[in-house]
Order: sequence, then structure tokens, then C-alpha cells
Amino acid sequence: MAATHGSHAGGPQPEFVSGAHKRFLTNLTIISTLGGLLFGYDTGVISGALLYMREDLGLSSVAEGAVVSSLLFGAIIGALVGGRLADVLGRRGTILVCAGLFLVGALGSGLSPSIPLLVVSRVILGLGVGASSVVVPLYLAELAPAYRRGRMVTINEFMIVTGQLLAFVVNTIIDQTIQGPHVWRVMLTIAAIPAIVLFFGMLRLPDTPRWYAVKGRLEDSRKVLDRSRDAATAQEEYDIVAEHAKRDVAEDKGAMRDLRAYKWMRRLLWIGIFIAVAQQFTGVNTIVYYGTTILEATGLGASASIVATISLGVVSVIGVATGIVLLGIFNRRALLSFGFASVAVSHVILSVSFLLPESTFRSYLILGAMLVFMFCVQTFAGPIVWLVLSEIFPMAIRGFAMGISIACLWAANTLISFVFPILAESLGSTAVFLIFAVINTISLIGVIKYLPETRGRTLEELEDDFRSHDAAHYSHQAPVGVHGS
Repeated sequence: MAATHGSHAGGPQPEFVSGAHKRFLTNLTIISTLGGLLFGYDTGVISGALLYMREDLGLSSVAEGAVVSSLLFGAIIGALVGGRLADVLGRRGTILVCAGLFLVGALGSGLSPSIPLLVVSRVILGLGVGASSVVVPLYLAELAPAYRRGRMVTINEFMIVTGQLLAFVVNTIIDQTIQGPHVWRVMLTIAAIPAIVLFFGMLRLPDTPRWYAVKGRLEDSRKVLDRSRDAATAQEEYDIVAEHAKRDVAEDKGAMRDLRAYKWMRRLLWIGIFIAVAQQFTGVNTIVYYGTTILEATGLGASASIVATISLGVVSVIGVATGIVLLGIFNRRALLSFGFASVAVSHVILSVSFLLPESTFRSYLILGAMLVFMFCVQTFAGPIVWLVLSEIFPMAIRGFAMGISIACLWAANTLISFVFPILAESLGSTAVFLIFAVINTISLIGVIKYLPETRGRTLEELEDDFRSHDAAHYSHQAPVGVHGS
């Protein structure tokens, strides 16, 4: 069933979606995206915990950088390994592994008696964060009907920012209710609870119909489709998935050999790496990791800065929720293009704010500029990138290619997080945020020139389109009459 640039909405359309189908899709979305919640909590909690770790563990600047970046280092490895595991163990099996890593990492971080053990525990957490950032969007994209794929996959981003907001709220509550230098241990250990829920919840869910099909388990593939689609849609989609799985198995030489053999696959991998790295060069994680530190440096006290960061979490949640709604109205390319443009403008506003004389007004103006920036990122750039990464790769290399792309994302995250405080100290915050503005303008140009439109087509239709067109001739519009996201 070849994809075309034609005038109709791609993919089988639902005749009737029963309550049972909706409940099945809703349940698997909620349970699997607990991985996103843990991703968000574990990356966000360090912002407040660092203020107490410095005193309790006597962190030097080098040790502080090691504690923050150790999770990111683990995430790079986790993304690479997670992509391969997702192809071998399945999407479900890899999420179960992630749940175990989250549990061990959370308990280890909270109970660590020394800095080296804390760093090791944070690396373990990073393995879970990196692997889950690959496999959860894959799991949702391969299970979702085409008309629900956008919203189902971006629920994971919603859970990520909810996890970050939860971290900010928990940090504030603990800061206000528990006294003493050891409160950071409670902040870190709480993450063990959703990790347990994720593990036992995933035990009750199936793997994806597409993974079952390439493994020759066609009966299991059909059963999953029957649980999530009406009878006619399930039959039509099963025929497409089975046909493409047969072709993929016949052509498959192994992910690395496939990439060497097929130029169209390499092209998609480069596009994936580009948008993954571009998302990090929005600078979003400089605000997530160093938001409290930035606000404290403007003159706000430690406790006031922790409380202020809750507003960043709230705006992130509102932004992603808004983005999910917009996905049902606008195409991916338009939203992502507007996202990079608005982020560039936000950086200019933020950079100008740092030029004002130090005062309480300046502190809250900087906070306001950070809120505008965060809304732009989380509404447009953040959710769309994760969604498109889960859609563009062919089944034969999907886990592997997404793992490479997201490993590059985490490598960019690590680089920016390490370099940001150094550049801010040597060049000043104004210059740093202006550099971000220039980079995001370049990202905007790249999206306009190279990114395909993925809305309204099944994953198999997209693969057929990418096989038969070069980047300059990818479809840049969704099919006419497309509904859903």
C-alpha cells in the first residue's frame, strides 16, 4: 500500500471505536508513560536537591557537575542500548528493564553514603531515563491508530513535564516540612514508587503488533490489533503490517548493514539526529537543571527560588497540553517551525532582561522571560520532536535508529549542561542566550528545508513514501481531509 502525495487521508479509518478499544489504548498509554513521568522527575529533582547536597556532602564545583552530568552520561548509553534492546527484547520487555533501572537508581541515589556511590546510582538512573526516552514513544507509536498517534505519543512528553513539575512541588514541600541537611535523600528516593507501579503495570500489557509481526508472531499481532481497533480496521491494518513485516524480514541485514546498504535509511537517520540535537539546543534543560541556580543568582533566596521554579513546571505542563490540542488542528512541520521561531525570539527577550540593573523587579522579569521561553518550547518544539522521531524510521531499524538519534540528543544535553555555567560566567548570560537565539534560527531553516510531514499516514505508508522520494521531495503536507493527530 504505497504512500502518495495524494488528496486523501492515509491509513485505514475507524468505522466504530468501542469503549473497550478506548479503555485498552488509554490504559496502556497511562501505564507506559509512567516511564516518562520518571524521566521528568529524575531530571527535575536535582535542581532543588543540589542546594542541600552541597552542604551535606560538601560538594565542590567539580563534584556538583559530576552529580548532574552522571545521569546524562548514563542516558547516552541507555539510549544506545535501549534502542537495540527494543528490537531484541521487544518494546514491552525493554520498558520492564527500564522500570528495574529506575527502582535501583532511585533507592541507590537516596541511600548513597558517598559521592562516588551517588554518581554510580545517578548513572543507573540515566540508563533508565535514556532507554525509556527511546522505547516509550516507540511503544505508543506502534500501538496507536494513525488518527490517534500524535496525541498518544505526546502524552509521554506531557508525563515528562508533569514529572518535572512533581519534582519541583515535592522539593518545595520537603523544603518547607523537613529540616536538616539530609532532605535531598527523601527527594531522590520517592521516585521508587512510580517505578514499582510501572513494572507491575507493564506485566499486564502486550507488545506492539509491529514487533510481533517482524518476529513471526502474526497471531499475537492480530490479537493486539483486535483489542484496539474495530474489526474492519484491524483486518485492513493487519494485512498492511503483515505484508510490510514480510518484506522487512526478507530485506533485513542487521541495522548497521541496512544503513550502509540503503541511502534512504541513512537520510532519515540524519534527519532524526538533526531534530533531536536541535531540540536540546533550544536550551530547555539549562532552565530545568539550573533554573533555581539562575534565579538565586539574580538575588532571590534559596527557598524563594525553589518555590519560583514551580511556575516553570506549571507552564511546561500547560504548554504540552496546549501542544497536544494543537496537534489535532495543525501539521507537525508548521508547529515545529513556529516553535523554533518563537524560541529564538524568547531567547532574545531573556538576554535583554539580564542587561537591567540588579533588583527584585529584574529577578521576576527574568522569571517571566523564562516562563515565556518554557511555554514556547513545551508547546511546539518539545512534543513534536519526540513524536516525529517515533514516526520517521522504518521498522527494520526503528529501535536502533531512534536509539542513535536520542543518544545524540542526550549527548547534546550533556554538552550544553556542562558548558552553560562556564559560558555564563565567562561571557555573561546575555551573550549565552543570544547564541541560543542564533542556533534556533538555524534549526528553523533546517526544519523548513528537510523535515517531512508525518501527520495522517500509517507508519507503513510513511516508510513507502521515504523509500521512493529523496528529502527534497518528501511530502510537506498532510493528506487532504485528514482527521485526528
